[in-house]
Amino acid sequence: MTIQLQRILLPTDFSNFSVIAMNYACELATRFDAELHLLHTLEVHTDFTPNFEMGLALPKQVSESKAAAEKALTSVLDPQWATGRNVTHAVVEGSPKVEIVRYARTNAIDLVVLSTHGRTGLTHVIMGSVAESVVRTAPCPVLTVRPEGHQFVMP
Repeated sequence: MTIQLQRILLPTDFSNFSVIAMNYACELATRFDAELHLLHTLEVHTDFTPNFEMGLALPKQVSESKAAAEKALTSVLDPQWATGRNVTHAVVEGSPKVEIVRYARTNAIDLVVLSTHGRTGLTHVIMGSVAESVVRTAPCPVLTVRPEGHQFVMP
């Protein structure tokens, strides 16, 4: 059996943890000559009761946040690496664990590469784990990269 990776998804929250996963995703994209999809999910929290002013401001804030995220995605990758490669940028709104899986299904992604924040104990219980949820529900293999321990070394 031959493994073919044509489309690799790299979800990013622009944290240092995501940079570690980026190294793996870029190397795999290079070795398999695969498309690399960069995805950022905007979490819009509307579970508080807004006053009238907030109701008018929220769409503008979301629009500005989306524009800022789209701009930030363009600087995630090393320009030397990205030049001449097939890279797709996407910003979506919603829950990261839901939107990453939805994007993978919609775009026939072959591999998701994402970082873990390494949370344990009460923090893990309260905040949950995006990586854990994606591993359980993704339509394709998922490579999770821990923030500590053995790191990828370029040959």
